[in-house]
Amino acid sequence: MSTIVTATTTKVQTIKTRKLKVIKTAILGMGSVNRNLLKIIADKKERLAEEYGIVFEIIAVTDSTGIAIKGYDNDSGFDITELVNHKENGGSVSNLSSFEIGSFDSKEAVISILNHLDVDLLFEATPCCVSVVLANKGPLIQAIDELLESSASPSSSEEEKVGQARRNQGRAGRLEYSATVCGGLPILNIGKRDMIVGNITKIQGVFNATSNFIIDAMANGSDGSKGITFQEAIQIAKDVGAAEADPSLDTDGWDTAFKLLIIVNTIILKGTNSIKLSDITVEGIDSITPEMIQIEAERGNSIKLVATADIDNEDENNNKYSVRPISQPINSFLGSINGWEMGIEIHSDIYGISYHKLYEKEPIPTAASMLRDAVHIFGSPQ
Repeated sequence: MSTIVTATTTKVQTIKTRKLKVIKTAILGMGSVNRNLLKIIADKKERLAEEYGIVFEIIAVTDSTGIAIKGYDNDSGFDITELVNHKENGGSVSNLSSFEIGSFDSKEAVISILNHLDVDLLFEATPCCVSVVLANKGPLIQAIDELLESSASPSSSEEEKVGQARRNQGRAGRLEYSATVCGGLPILNIGKRDMIVGNITKIQGVFNATSNFIIDAMANGSDGSKGITFQEAIQIAKDVGAAEADPSLDTDGWDTAFKLLIIVNTIILKGTNSIKLSDITVEGIDSITPEMIQIEAERGNSIKLVATADIDNEDENNNKYSVRPISQPINSFLGSINGWEMGIEIHSDIYGISYHKLYEKEPIPTAASMLRDAVHIFGSPQ
């Protein structure tokens, strides 16, 4: 799980005559994605300041052992390089002796102490001037409509006047989550920002690199051999870091279904009358055999775990959503998505068919997507 929580402050600095907005930031979790996020923030610090007018100050961090708080009024926040080195050398937040260690009972830090991001936490955060950037799909699967509404307005009528004033001042918290779908591939941004007044009629994509890698391994083995079993391919994927210890969410098709749900609800249904997982027909790859792969290869095809949304823009009741293995011509866009790659094709009435593909073996593009979202919230290009 990777999440950053940010709040604006009136503190400013000056760089090359430009005033900087200092973003007080809590990092929830110190896994590989958030560590890479911190590295990018440190590496791109000058460009963030010069090109977008923002500085991120890390005032709180959490991991499974606890929370460390620098304090909202602290002048500088944590030293990012020191923080990352501490974690990568086997340290934990709870033994950061040079930092103030917060209590799990600390009301001030409640937003930063959860092992996974709670939906109720998001409901409380965004109406209160706290913006949230997610790479964790869970809250969006549970309550995307309510979360999008909460991030745009207060959660109760009693707060309406306060919330409207905050929105007028540009201070209402926002929720962004482009990193939840295919890491660095900007699928949600393309749909929300680039396809203005277009009607999307169909989406097809390969969204899960683990399943893709396993199917390729079944076809090619570890050394170019043919015809290894599903379980043997899973072991190869684990050995090279392409699969978790329990890859069932990937191989059963649910991770792909989660991503399809977020895409549809965000760029097609736009946060109203959202679909649920039960609206998606889901079939995994565990029934695929080496013989099936070989037969399709002889026909010039490859098998891919494909997410599909067929959209009727006149009547959304006719929309159809599925995740299932599909045979694709090897020279087609979907058929050419191999190994660590993910991709999507988007059909539109006025934008034609667009194709987007990403190779992502490391978590850096996902981390970069989180930074991209934060910059979209707070940055103002020079």
